[in-house]
Amino acid sequence: MSGLALPPNDGGHRFPGFDVLGQSKHWDDATIKVIAARLQPPAPIRFFTEHEADTATALFNLLLDQSDDTVVPVTNMVDSRLIARETDGWHYEDMAPDGESWRLSLAALDDEAHNLELKAFIQLALDAQEGIIQAVQDLGSADWHGMSAAHLWSLWTRYACTAFYSHPFAWQEIGFAGPAYPRGYKNIGLDRREPFEVRDAHPTLADGWHP
Repeated sequence: MSGLALPPNDGGHRFPGFDVLGQSKHWDDATIKVIAARLQPPAPIRFFTEHEADTATALFNLLLDQSDDTVVPVTNMVDSRLIARETDGWHYEDMAPDGESWRLSLAALDDEAHNLELKAFIQLALDAQEGIIQAVQDLGSADWHGMSAAHLWSLWTRYACTAFYSHPFAWQEIGFAGPAYPRGYKNIGLDRREPFEVRDAHPTLADGWHP
């Protein structure tokens, strides 16, 4: 894809030398168009308020172990889904529709922060933010601000992971060569790599690897 680039995978990465965009010659025109769009500047925020977007960004940074200058604009991508009502097509019966649940849960993060330190969630130190988020996960099916904590955790992580792992930067990071259509695969099986795949240089770090 001419003119488009991702950060290089050098020796510090799990898949050194791998370049997912180098596989674009195997993709059809429709696929190239979709993937190229994901590498353009993100769409402006339209669903979230400015404060909600900042809170959502802090949440996503914690869930995905990213920083504010990340290549993957997760908040904008989630915002675009919500403004277009592109949900998963269902929601838990004990929760409001996704858009409303997002607003309620982001406000609840501020409530938790205010109870803790009389601050907004985004004003808390990182360890305090982490404590609030970890408490939600630890609650399981118990109630958290009128919502099932487990169902809310599912909402947060579904949207976060769907956005992050749809982006070529994430593919580059995990050594995924992108859509297999129309090329397909020929070497099916555990640890049987295709010619275009790169061996994991740090396999023992796979469960907790950071760039």
